[in-house]
Amino acid sequence: MTGNAYLQIALYLGALLLLAEPLGRYMANVYEGRVAFLNRFAAPVENRLYRLCGVNPAEEMRWTQYALAMLIFNLFGVLAVYVLQRVQAHLPLNPQGFPAVSPDSSFNTAVSFATNTNWQGYSGETTMSYLTQMAGLTVQNFVSAASGMAVLVAMIRGFARQSATTLGNFWVDLTRSTLYILLPLSLVLALALVGQGVVQTFSAYKTVPLLQPVRYQTAKLDATGRPVTNPSGASLAKNVVRKDQLIAVGPAASQVAIKELGTNGGGFFNANSAHPFENPTPFSNFLEMLALALIPAALCHTFGHMVGDRRQGWAIFAAMAIMLVALLAPVEHFEQAGNPLLTRIGVDQTASALQSGGNMEGKEVRFGVVNSALWATVTTATSNGSVNSMHDSFTPLGGMVPMWEMQLGEVVFGGVGSGLYGMLAFAMIAVFVAGLMIGRTPEYLGKKIQSFEMKMAALVILIPPLVILVGTAIAVMTAAGKAGVANPGPHGFSEILYAFSSAAANNGSAFAGLSADTPFYNTAIGLAILFGRYWLMVPVLAIAGALVEKKKVPVSAGTLPTHTPLFVALLIGTVVIVGALAFFPVLALGPIAEFLKMVAVH
Repeated sequence: MTGNAYLQIALYLGALLLLAEPLGRYMANVYEGRVAFLNRFAAPVENRLYRLCGVNPAEEMRWTQYALAMLIFNLFGVLAVYVLQRVQAHLPLNPQGFPAVSPDSSFNTAVSFATNTNWQGYSGETTMSYLTQMAGLTVQNFVSAASGMAVLVAMIRGFARQSATTLGNFWVDLTRSTLYILLPLSLVLALALVGQGVVQTFSAYKTVPLLQPVRYQTAKLDATGRPVTNPSGASLAKNVVRKDQLIAVGPAASQVAIKELGTNGGGFFNANSAHPFENPTPFSNFLEMLALALIPAALCHTFGHMVGDRRQGWAIFAAMAIMLVALLAPVEHFEQAGNPLLTRIGVDQTASALQSGGNMEGKEVRFGVVNSALWATVTTATSNGSVNSMHDSFTPLGGMVPMWEMQLGEVVFGGVGSGLYGMLAFAMIAVFVAGLMIGRTPEYLGKKIQSFEMKMAALVILIPPLVILVGTAIAVMTAAGKAGVANPGPHGFSEILYAFSSAAANNGSAFAGLSADTPFYNTAIGLAILFGRYWLMVPVLAIAGALVEKKKVPVSAGTLPTHTPLFVALLIGTVVIVGALAFFPVLALGPIAEFLKMVAVH
């Protein structure tokens, strides 16, 4: 890598390190009811919401009650977004007059946004009204993120409390996550983004004159909208001259802010954060990238504060940061090296210089290779899924690493809440393996890890690979699945594998060469999204419910320290080995085969 690349990456990681600890401390105070900052403004709203909804904030829940409340709330979120899409043609704030969204696309989008996945099989600026974008999608960006944070807090209480039966109140944790954390941070970021040029308006789309007319041919249509053909059956074409262009605008900044902070990822425009109205400058790019990992990184410190041992939070943070840097390095390397097939044409200087600056295919010039590779690595590490470049255009191994990050369970910081509770499940697996080595009952944070906890942790670890591999297998064996593939061979297989990896990991990014807005993919990916979210949340809450009832075991000479470099290495090894064993065969059929084919031709 170049010196400029090292500088940009160091600046990003330094800012993340600097901000994560104070934000983590603040969030711990929020969940423990010790917040003074913002109380004057948020507390009255919070109390009125409780009275309006009939919630007693002092009444705590057992894990089964907590899980049921979470599932019911998310179910109503799915229904609300589905209905809103189906009736948007008859609702206000639809200046372009968009019709109702199809049933299968509405289902996919509803479950996607309610689960913090934000997979988008549609183009936002040509499909969704302003009301649908705001009241449906943006609202779910807040509450789906808050749901993940609430489940994490319940799990932390399972470690922090002893001889108890309750884990807190879901409605309180959901409300405080939204009012005290997500809303204030989103307001600050949205204002900063507007200052950089991100659009925020209710105006209709703008028609602007072109500097030069554009001439092209298109199919000639009859009065019914069907192509006109000649006697031999060939379609007739007509010449078109365009002197203007329709520019899509809208209330984008407010959605962009929470899509990054809440690790949601759904773009207001189809091009997501590669679009100049979502991400216009290098500084807005830096702010949005920082927002991707800010809350997931800070939650590590929230964990340390709430369990009463800050070293535990630093250990988890260190494991995640080390893996992030280790995964970032190959993406930067392969994207800066470029595609050797574009440098082998002849021996003349023109051909050999085709990719002298690295692989710029699918990347914005204003960001370059370094920031594009950094964004791709962080967005798939954090379960965000927003993009500022097209991952489908990455080199084979440069695109494989983001795919593998999702297949690891997106625990390298991961989604807000979901990344850390996934990593804590891996930590329990790690201490269990260590316990087997020395013949001692494993303990984590003073709680004995027994058979029930291990069964639930195994579900958390094994369900994502099951959903990804089964979904991919069905897609490559069916005509409907293969019909969406735009590229033959290993790359086409990678497109399908990436789609189901993104769905099961609740990420939402895509290898865009796959035509996924079809009944088959809308339904199959929607189901994968549901399984990948709730089949993990419920076992996590079950673990929390079992742990909270246990007494803490005093530290002894046989206790495995879980804040040391040795444990950090053990935890990283556990994550990597599980990911490698589950996914190496399918990666060999996709990106690895494509890479070998590329270098063989070269």
